[in-house]
Amino acid sequence: MTIQIDRQSTASETGRPGGITVTKLGSRIGARIEGVRLSGDLDADTVARIRAAILEHKVVFFGGQHHLDDEQQIGFGELLGPLTTAHPTVNTGSARVLALKATKGMAANSWHTDVTFVDRVPAFSILRGVTIPAYGGSTNWANTVTAYETLPPALKALVDELWAVHSNDYDYANSFDTEDQSNPQYTRAEFTREIYRTEHPVVRVHPETGERALVLGHFVQKFQGLNSKESATLYNLLQDRVTKLENTIRWNWTAGDVAIWDNRATQHYAVADFDTQTREVRRITVAGDVPVGIDGRSSRVIEGDAGVYNRLDELIR
Repeated sequence: MTIQIDRQSTASETGRPGGITVTKLGSRIGARIEGVRLSGDLDADTVARIRAAILEHKVVFFGGQHHLDDEQQIGFGELLGPLTTAHPTVNTGSARVLALKATKGMAANSWHTDVTFVDRVPAFSILRGVTIPAYGGSTNWANTVTAYETLPPALKALVDELWAVHSNDYDYANSFDTEDQSNPQYTRAEFTREIYRTEHPVVRVHPETGERALVLGHFVQKFQGLNSKESATLYNLLQDRVTKLENTIRWNWTAGDVAIWDNRATQHYAVADFDTQTREVRRITVAGDVPVGIDGRSSRVIEGDAGVYNRLDELIR
């Protein structure tokens, strides 16, 4: 099913059921949703309006959701679709919830789309603020749809036929530098205990909106047909387009906030600028399908089986 996105919608849309309000926060990305108490008991119309807002604005924010615990967060997430396990390799103590707790530095402090090293990229990520530092620790998101749409024709012609290899065994040493952390979230050894490598189209067709989005981020190892130097040059050129400030939004967390983003149409970056304060957020992910390129070809597994993380048969039911 393809949903048409109306980019000319008003800045604030007053909800029909339950007084829901969706307020646009930026011209390319981001909205705040008010008048909703998230739970697994929401009615179908409310869930549909939340989903539509995510698809249109790419990331949405809810405040004051202090009542949520892991079980209730899972209950709400299941209304958007089947959930993945917490992570393909990292274990933080829950089958469904990935706890991200740090007192200095974070493994997510570089631009990425979640778990693109597997073939079945998650659809939505739902992140709940638990312990928020007095300053710092914000998260940035970038719109990979508008990043593609605003490419000059010559670059579009190049990326439309380009494929990239993504892997969890990538050389971002700073992301796993735990020398100055008292409680690192996880080690490189844990993150790469099973190696995944997947070939994705650089431009995917969004399965719900029909939009075209760039599939990049820090799990990219190389572009097929290009050598290492060429891959690095092109990657940086394209990433600069994705993360152009006009294409991004920055959220300063407070406890009880919830952010939900379309992982198929965004990248994000958690900023490690909170000194030695404690920062804890907890994430669940809604299962997604295998990306399909403009030519109709699907992503291809090179190494690793993600069946335990995300069962495709559950998406078909």
